[in-house]
Amino acid sequence: MNDSISTLDELLSDPMVLLVMERDRVRPEQLRMLLERARRPSTEEPVVPPAHVIARTCQKLWLCP
Repeated sequence: MNDSISTLDELLSDPMVLLVMERDRVRPEQLRMLLERARRPSTEEPVVPPAHVIARTCQKLWLCP
């Protein structure tokens, strides 16, 4: 693999990438779907609250100092 790869199609046609994906039992279609979902954030997915909210909850439940 070289540094001139610029598209997902080029990446997925690279023999070394294909070998690693095969070893990990990842199909190109699965990877494309995962990347497409990551590119379009969904409003239905839960959002992780900010750290100060988590810390406040944690302290109330005596789970952290």
